[in-house]
Amino acid sequence: MRRRGLIALLPATLVACSALPKKPANQVMYDFGPTPAAGPDARGEHPALTLPDVEAEGLLETTALLYRLGYEDAFELRPYAYARWSAPPTRLVHQRLRDVLGRQRAVLDNSGAAALVRSSAQRPPLLRVHLDDLFQLFDAPDKSRGIARLSCTLLQANGGGDRLLGQRRFETERPAPTADAPGGVRALSAAVDAAAEDIARWLQQA
Repeated sequence: MRRRGLIALLPATLVACSALPKKPANQVMYDFGPTPAAGPDARGEHPALTLPDVEAEGLLETTALLYRLGYEDAFELRPYAYARWSAPPTRLVHQRLRDVLGRQRAVLDNSGAAALVRSSAQRPPLLRVHLDDLFQLFDAPDKSRGIARLSCTLLQANGGGDRLLGQRRFETERPAPTADAPGGVRALSAAVDAAAEDIARWLQQA
């Protein structure tokens, strides 16, 4: 009787196990996807700009894809176990900024700026960007959004030191289409795109 009872329970156990969410066999790598469609090329309308590497600290210097459970403990920053960025977010943000700002002007790295100084004695303004936050926030188990925070400092280098031209902090957020890592990636990519557009508009007025 006991053996027959165990056999009878086996199908139900298998059904219950099959209903559990399956973990991916390998880690999934994400980036910000294609750059949003650009408008008319306006690079000749604005002066060149030096954009050194984006700075950050802690987990933002790794490839961890981060989230917070706002409904449980919003103070705990957690990494997804089976989803990561293809490169540290600082590099992804830097490339997206180059793409977006490059529609308006020439965007140079430090070596390019040095070459411009040697050839024309002109020092292009320098934009320092610090990535303060980039994470997916779950307001509920089935609802989340991507949040990006960047601090920007615009400087003009000269022989006597750097002169401050402007400083501003940008914060953007976008809703996630799904409450999981793929949805978070799409929300974070959209939030970074929005921040890049805001920075571009700010530079036009600086």
